[in-house]
Amino acid sequence: MNIANELKKILPDKRIKSRYIDVISFASDAGFYHLVPKAVVQPVSEQEIIALFHFSREYRIPLVFRTGGTSLSGQSITDGILVDLSQYWNKIQIEEDGNTVRVQPGITGAMVNTYLKKYRRKIGPDPSSINSAMMGGILSNNSSGMCCGVALNSYHTTRYIRFIMPDGNTFNTEHKSDYARFEMECAPLFVSLANFRDQIAANPALHDRIRYKYQTKNTVGYSLNAFIDYHHPLDIMAHLLIGAEGTLAFIAEAVMDTVPDYAYKSTALLYFPTIYAACQAIVPLTNAGALMVELMDRASLRAVEDMDGMPAIVKTLPETAAALLIEFQEESQAALDARVNGFMAAASSLDMSEPPVFTTDPAEQAFFWKIRKGLFPAVGAVRASGTTVILEDIAFPVAKLGDAISDIQQLFVQYKYDNAIIFGHAKDGNIHFVVTQSFNTPDEITRYDLFMQDVVALVVNKYDGTLKAEHGTGRNMAPFVETEWGGEAYEIMKSIKEATDPHNLLNPGVIINSDARAHLKNLKELPSVEEEVDRCIECGYCEHKCPSRDITTTPRRRIVIRRVLKQLENAGDKEHYKLLLDQYQYDGMETCAVDGLCATACPVDINTGDLIKRLRRENHSPTANKVALYVAKNFKTTEWAVRTAIQAGTGINKLFGKHTMSQLTKGLRKIVPAMPLWSEQLQQAPNLDILKSKQTAGTSDSATIVYFPACISRMLGTYEGKSKNLMETFMSVCQKSGISVVVPDNLGGTCCSQIFSSKGYKDAYQHTANHIVEKLWGDTRQGTLPVVIDVSSCAYTLHHIRPTLTAENKEKFDQLRILDSVDFLHDYVLPKVTAVRKKKSIALHPVCSLEKMKTSHKFLRVANHFAEEVIVPKYAGCCGMAGDRGFLFPELTESATRPEATEIKTEEHDGYYSSTKTCEIAMSAAVKKNYESVLYLVDEGL
Repeated sequence: MNIANELKKILPDKRIKSRYIDVISFASDAGFYHLVPKAVVQPVSEQEIIALFHFSREYRIPLVFRTGGTSLSGQSITDGILVDLSQYWNKIQIEEDGNTVRVQPGITGAMVNTYLKKYRRKIGPDPSSINSAMMGGILSNNSSGMCCGVALNSYHTTRYIRFIMPDGNTFNTEHKSDYARFEMECAPLFVSLANFRDQIAANPALHDRIRYKYQTKNTVGYSLNAFIDYHHPLDIMAHLLIGAEGTLAFIAEAVMDTVPDYAYKSTALLYFPTIYAACQAIVPLTNAGALMVELMDRASLRAVEDMDGMPAIVKTLPETAAALLIEFQEESQAALDARVNGFMAAASSLDMSEPPVFTTDPAEQAFFWKIRKGLFPAVGAVRASGTTVILEDIAFPVAKLGDAISDIQQLFVQYKYDNAIIFGHAKDGNIHFVVTQSFNTPDEITRYDLFMQDVVALVVNKYDGTLKAEHGTGRNMAPFVETEWGGEAYEIMKSIKEATDPHNLLNPGVIINSDARAHLKNLKELPSVEEEVDRCIECGYCEHKCPSRDITTTPRRRIVIRRVLKQLENAGDKEHYKLLLDQYQYDGMETCAVDGLCATACPVDINTGDLIKRLRRENHSPTANKVALYVAKNFKTTEWAVRTAIQAGTGINKLFGKHTMSQLTKGLRKIVPAMPLWSEQLQQAPNLDILKSKQTAGTSDSATIVYFPACISRMLGTYEGKSKNLMETFMSVCQKSGISVVVPDNLGGTCCSQIFSSKGYKDAYQHTANHIVEKLWGDTRQGTLPVVIDVSSCAYTLHHIRPTLTAENKEKFDQLRILDSVDFLHDYVLPKVTAVRKKKSIALHPVCSLEKMKTSHKFLRVANHFAEEVIVPKYAGCCGMAGDRGFLFPELTESATRPEATEIKTEEHDGYYSSTKTCEIAMSAAVKKNYESVLYLVDEGL
């Protein structure tokens, strides 16, 4: 049977992904198991979900639902049909003035909190992966996290659920009529759930056992507390779905109660001589009102101690040391001070290595939490190449935590896990430990099996703890559910699965699994590939940042594919290797914007764009490299040619209609696929002759700068409806601000080198980078004057060209002060001016370069100085233009800009601004409004 052809009967072809590269790249999630799906589908409606359920039953093919793919225990992979919900299921509705929020499964937890921020509310669950984890997974895994403990996890904060059963029946606990309908339409299930409820109520030992188990974090098996928290079978069923990992039904929508997002926070990193001493501080901290108490052992601190910004003391800590990252949160400064002061008064009784130092600086706090949230990937990044990262998630009674950790550490020694680390949510007795090993030999698999058997015995038999506190049962702990819960409770769980999914087609093998060795099968291999990505553990934190995520692939999946290519090469499978490599050319290479935003979300700063640049370099023939170098050395001619082409194109549009060039280039592209498309945003190339004439001498003793117009500005720097081009506007701002300007001679032919760097032309990149540094050295009077470049992406490129420079030019570069136009406006112009005219409402598009240069806040401050209301879209991200990608692959920019454009088009604004011309072109096309340089906002406001 051709599954793709059969699926086309219920889904359009574009939402069925069955190519080899598709199924291979979706085979991995954040866990350490690996299954290749038969197809990946992307339904958009409940009707299509129901059709997939029918398809699954008809052909006996399993279904697995996936949202963010950040699950760690093997619960979002399949060798059946993988249902990807990450693209079309992201609706959100704030209700009851922020006290509740209605969500679909495909929106990230962080985005939900972004919508709730203005209400000073947030969702209860706060997993470390919240920026990438989506609500479907957060609910299906009963996520908790660092702050919410037991009381505010997914189970306890979910008010209503709309779900679809495997037979296609849909119910909503928000609708009273559905309670009676559930009894009629699902009578056998209704009776079974009622019987289980009564069975538990009639057995005090089992009832009390269930209540006890959920007083601590626990996601092992099904949420049996639903039987003692609720009476009606529909309510019981709905809450069984929380933590069911997609094995019982599909959660289509949920209404969640929100919790306060406290405005006042104080954070400290406390150091202790031993991990036992740190554990002894947990109860006093909890009693003092600390909302977060996060444990980090010495090994985990060692993994991050070299990161910029880490306190110097961390490197000096002894081998036995540990730390607690704590935070107090309150509604007022007075209440916060009282909390902190109360703790400080009692702190002397704790065995700390250093006196506590608290911070209320949001940037410092964000840094500490980034470190903590990134510990798992950070440790994975320093593992031996070719080994796999295993993250376990257990919980103990807090009073026994110190002893339990000591026993776990003994197991590390016994099984030779030399680089193991321990960290976690100490306030809840919930710790995570990470070990790394390969699974390449039977002995290694046996070692892992024996280790896990001892861990299970330690947790369950010695400490009566839980084997999975918050990461879900998955495949990893499925063989041990009965061990933890006992026979009667496990039989109820098995019966729940049989009653709801009698054909065992929803995520089979997860939670309920009779195979005692299931945790040892389908283990993921992480072979060594390229050095840029060997540190990647496929956590998926990067994916929500990627502009190509909804059209081809993502940074994680690009890396997964590279690893599979290596496996195919090692296996000598030339047929599949060639097929995958050919498909990778478009999906992996051509549609990668190499913007590097993935690195900003990666805990270990992996920039997949660097990998793609290197692969592009390696793919270039000697002839192509020679041509690129020739172009670089004769860039003045190239610039002239582009300007001439734009002049000709605008002329043709004037003669034959403004859409003529767009239609013409689309037609030519069918014959010459590499033909760039014309953009409606292209205007007549600016007149460079008048630039020098506008050079100003300045007034009074104002600062002097060198203005270097980027080649983009020299070629594309005119805007529809504007009397001044970008360069004239820059000069006008300087004149109005009393800033004197030096404009370099012989601007033609100079370039920041970005075009050659991004395309992987090493020699051309090196030549251009060295040439621009030599020119700027002379233009800035040997580095005595700052140089301002008017395109943010070019400024970012110039900031990072040092590695390709000659030794002599490195010395020159180190003395240059290169400012982006946003830096210039914020640091030089704002202190000198007062806005004369303010726009009422404007929208901003912060380009990738601003985020990477960490200057988005300056962009916002400039905008706020010249507008009464400034809107930064919640979905603002990379537009995918990447210099010329949008001209060559317009489908990339169309896909990348869609979420932001959809959001921004809901309201009209008085202006739309950015700081890079090509990004402005992309956003103008998407929003159907003219995006302009922020320089125009400032000029028109003075």
